[in-house]
Amino acid sequence: MVTQTQPIALYYFRTPNGHKVSMMLEELGVPYTIRVIHIGKGDQLKPEFLAISPNNKIPAIVDPEGSDGAPISIFESGAILQYLGSKFGQFYPAELRAKTKVDEWLFWQVGGFGPMLGQNNHFVHYAPEKVPYAINRYVNETHRLYGVLNRQLEERDYIAGDYSIADIATIGWANDLERQTMDPADFPNVMRWREAVNARPAIQRAYAINIDEASIPNLAEDKDAQAVLFGQRAK
Repeated sequence: MVTQTQPIALYYFRTPNGHKVSMMLEELGVPYTIRVIHIGKGDQLKPEFLAISPNNKIPAIVDPEGSDGAPISIFESGAILQYLGSKFGQFYPAELRAKTKVDEWLFWQVGGFGPMLGQNNHFVHYAPEKVPYAINRYVNETHRLYGVLNRQLEERDYIAGDYSIADIATIGWANDLERQTMDPADFPNVMRWREAVNARPAIQRAYAINIDEASIPNLAEDKDAQAVLFGQRAK
């Protein structure tokens, strides 16, 4: 079993993607420190953060004790979860068939479930004008994706069988199901799974992480934060 002596630095903000890595670190019980990246203020565009996360998105980590003993920085939440699961041998199977099943659902989350639900959230709550076609497009796709997840959970407690990084990647987005204008009654298996995952002490500790709440922008009203988050182009 790998022992971590120096804390892993987590570059973080309170978003579903940020929660993924704090949840994983809490589940693993390894030491880590929080470095808050105020995404509404543009911290993610600073050169020192771009050196770690060139896509200017959170989360990212720096592990001072990489698998070869040298420090390593990692960006993209799915890659971070795979790295941590592989390094510490938890929540990510070593056996190829089981590992592949977890990878399928991890990639499903990072490639579809997260991005589509994010677009739903944007057009329903933050777009300066209501665009019915966009709202219908992303709300319908959100509903379809929850249907996929609901069917997967019909005969199993967790997404890929045993509790894994697939569940950790997905739960933060699923916790906003109602805000995404979904009816919980349509997805009973998702709701049962969501309750079970949220009952885990590590998940509760991750959600309890305290940062300066005044620094969290109200995107519906904060035009400066909207300009930072919604107006980016290639530099």
